[in-house]
Amino acid sequence: MILARSLALFVLAALAEIGGAWLIWQGWREHRGVLWIAAGIVALGAYGFAASLQPDPNFGRILAAYGGIFVAGSLAWGVVVDKFRPDRWDITGAAICLLGVVVIMYAPRG
Repeated sequence: MILARSLALFVLAALAEIGGAWLIWQGWREHRGVLWIAAGIVALGAYGFAASLQPDPNFGRILAAYGGIFVAGSLAWGVVVDKFRPDRWDITGAAICLLGVVVIMYAPRG
């Protein structure tokens, strides 16, 4: 149950951070306006709370592991939202990052 909660929180944090950054991008770079930017700021705040709910007490470990989730999630967001087509090196890099997440977060510790 702890593993499922941790994974769900990583997904939630990724959606909030990547979505928030995308909203700000849209508001500023695509000239969609201040409401898009404000929504992005709120989403980025939600990311901070989602990350803080991880069961592991170590801030550095959580944020280091989240970096790998962010890499893979950003590519996935690009595929779904922006019709980005990752190449084999994007996919390989994301897989390496996700392997790092598993090692950092879920390796047995004595």
